[in-house]
Amino acid sequence: MVNFSLKGKVALVTGAAYGIGFAIAQALAEAGAQIAFNCRSTEHLETAKAAYARLGIPVRGYICDVTKEDEVARMVADIEEHLGVIDILVNNAGIIKRIPMTEMKVEEFRQVVDIDLTAPFIVSKAVIPGMIKKGHGKIINVCSMMSELGRETVSAYAAAKGGLKMLTRNIASEYGEYNIQCNGIGPGYIATPQTAPLREKQADGSRHPFDSFIISKTPAARWGTPEDLMGPAVFLASDASDFVNGHILYVDGGILAYIGKQPK
Repeated sequence: MVNFSLKGKVALVTGAAYGIGFAIAQALAEAGAQIAFNCRSTEHLETAKAAYARLGIPVRGYICDVTKEDEVARMVADIEEHLGVIDILVNNAGIIKRIPMTEMKVEEFRQVVDIDLTAPFIVSKAVIPGMIKKGHGKIINVCSMMSELGRETVSAYAAAKGGLKMLTRNIASEYGEYNIQCNGIGPGYIATPQTAPLREKQADGSRHPFDSFIISKTPAARWGTPEDLMGPAVFLASDASDFVNGHILYVDGGILAYIGKQPK
């Protein structure tokens, strides 16, 4: 029988105060996992705890900057003390800055790469030794269609997510022999607060041009929702995916498979 249960597992989901991270943490909890998460804002931490409580999900929340190795080490040690060794890591925390490349400051580029690529390296490095000792582990990196595609104004984000795809494959290559599986989820365009400006109605009530563009390029003819990522996350976190390693599962409504409609 296929085993999708996460009962008795300990999961750390970074940046899970809202949006995609919150939905993934909820899915893992509903499958039986104990949840720890981090964010950088006390306000977001308390709001998220209340949201989890309304769903009946007990969580341990941390204020932690995942780009800081010492802060991550303290968080992981506390999770191990109170919940146990981490079985599942979801590297979800990330940012995007939509700025034309020639207008982007080097500091802005580095900030995106630091959060979207360096942080997953830091957190993975912190949890892998425990997974090796335990004899198993699951690492899920939240990649992106920009792991495969380029687009104007997202040079830093695309560079970081492309790097995260290759970090995923390298972790799989380096630690697969220890029964650690590292895979990625590549969301398409998901309706979250981060993408809300791209979906705002125009003054005349029409769709935002980018909203229309995405709908036209997506065979599913809609934006994804955080809930669309819940099943894939549980699969990659569970024993059902024990022979899946170094794979990026794109959850994009078919965009990457689609050349687009022929102009009329």
